[in-house]
Amino acid sequence: MMVTMNGTGSSKRLERKLSGRWLAGVCAGAADYYGIDVNVIRVLFVVFSLFAGLGPVVYVVAWLLVPEEGEPVSIAEKIINH
Repeated sequence: MMVTMNGTGSSKRLERKLSGRWLAGVCAGAADYYGIDVNVIRVLFVVFSLFAGLGPVVYVVAWLLVPEEGEPVSIAEKIINH
């Protein structure tokens, strides 16, 4: 899980967002975390899918490893710790 400190001393956490999601919220979460438009992230996934075939793989890995908004752990952590 990625957590960074911003200038105000509060932390910023990479998480899959509930709002603005199309599938699992991976793109919306990454866009919020990096402070860029969600459509830029979506286009990058499409480009990786078309040219390298990695888009779907990266998306599924992120879905498993990045916790959903409001959840303390990711899906992968739940499976491992169960």
